[in-house]
Amino acid sequence: MGGITRRALFAGSAVGAAGALLPAAAGTAGARPRNGCASYRAAYHFTVPEQWKNDPQRPVWIDGAYHYYYLHNADYLSGAIGTAWRLATSTDLVSFTDRGIAVPKDTTPNGDVWSGSAVVDTENTAGFGAGAVVVLATMSPHDGPSDQAQYLYYSTDGGRTFTPHGTDPVLPNPGVRDFRDPKIIRDEERGRWVMTLAENDKVGFYHSADLRSWTYVGGFVKSGIGVLECPDLFRIRAGDGTAKWVLGVSANGKGAGLPNTYAYWTGSFDGSAFTADAEEPQWLDHGWDWYGAVTFEKRMANGALDERTRYAIGWLNNWDYAHITPTIDSDGFNGTDSIVREITLKRAADGTYHLASRPVAALDRYVSRTVPLGDLVVEGTRALDYRGTAYELTCEITWDQLTGAGVQLRRSPDGVRHIDAGVHRDYAYLNRRPTVSPDLSGRWQESRSPFDPARRTVSLRILVDRTSVELFLDDGRYAHASAAFPYLVDTGLALFTVDGRAVFRNTVIREFQV
Repeated sequence: MGGITRRALFAGSAVGAAGALLPAAAGTAGARPRNGCASYRAAYHFTVPEQWKNDPQRPVWIDGAYHYYYLHNADYLSGAIGTAWRLATSTDLVSFTDRGIAVPKDTTPNGDVWSGSAVVDTENTAGFGAGAVVVLATMSPHDGPSDQAQYLYYSTDGGRTFTPHGTDPVLPNPGVRDFRDPKIIRDEERGRWVMTLAENDKVGFYHSADLRSWTYVGGFVKSGIGVLECPDLFRIRAGDGTAKWVLGVSANGKGAGLPNTYAYWTGSFDGSAFTADAEEPQWLDHGWDWYGAVTFEKRMANGALDERTRYAIGWLNNWDYAHITPTIDSDGFNGTDSIVREITLKRAADGTYHLASRPVAALDRYVSRTVPLGDLVVEGTRALDYRGTAYELTCEITWDQLTGAGVQLRRSPDGVRHIDAGVHRDYAYLNRRPTVSPDLSGRWQESRSPFDPARRTVSLRILVDRTSVELFLDDGRYAHASAAFPYLVDTGLALFTVDGRAVFRNTVIREFQV
């Protein structure tokens, strides 16, 4: 995805669901004030220190830490466009340390640096030294429709700073529109590098022996879900021992009634071509705001690769309303990521395979307070004696007969504003319409995923932070991530049912200190 970042200028502290400008609430407990405003900065999600961020770049494991690069525009507030790669490091993927700019923008005639990927060249195939970190990223010198090409940067200091490898692309544009977001993996079996590249409705596959010269070998085409961006290709093993290749893309399926997040196919890959198990993709997230997502390798304590689990992180935003955020005025930044997720491959009862996701296990180490609420019987709406703006809620809902059940998050004192998560007849959902939403069109408020009402039970795990909600259903079979900007005085929580009674079993709230 490109690095262009134009800011829609507006006054005030928050944008209301109907487009009205709303004042931020002052004096909220735990908020960090800036310029007299209360803070909308996430309590335990990754946020850019200042200015702007968009696409995550796939983190790489270097010297005992994950190196997380992301697109950053230090000139956002001045209205200038263009991104560089900024670096943060982490040993547990919950707490991150900012390391500043790693791949600078505007230091060559090619301008700013867009999305791509970093790899550790352990065998010195590119000639920069064994262990050099090599980045391939899209740049567009003249910002033309057929101007996107792939350029190389390298680092000999462990991925902290990078040097451009000349000013010519290592993969020029052959004269097509949309030619970006290179993702590189090492094919150890065949002794070469493999690149996936976003080419409008196609993911192109390329080979290279040295990361400098690339040969096109084929492509995977899928139309009907918008322009394909930020491709992803990896191998993962299920609990039953079956190994599958997964091809993923960020895609906008809203026009077809599908999500606008991360679409993926399970299948096989022979080193040159990907064969999908099914024509239509599955979706790793069903919410509105999990875009530009990347998955990456999980390393165990001894540094060995975990074949059964990968990590994933996504940008908690959407290009339809990317610049509408109160965080700019309250804290001087625009850019929040999802919690890092653990991704596993599971086999369904019908024999098909799907990916499941859950929050990274290391989050458990940051629990600062636990509020056990036990089993709660609900018929109608039951407000709980809890207040908070950043927490996790878990429960299992069981019932004999009803139309729907769920929770009201970030509830206003009068009960009018809230974010709803739960099930209704044959679908699960996350609905931000009753609160302050960044979607001024009003069209993208409730996200849905399938649910079988005959089961009469559902497990919910919900991560609530100051500007987002992430919902995980039934051990991560489905997930929904959406941005929302509730008033900071909206701290209430309620449980509800529709047309019946339910028991919310083992209801627990956990708060985090990062």
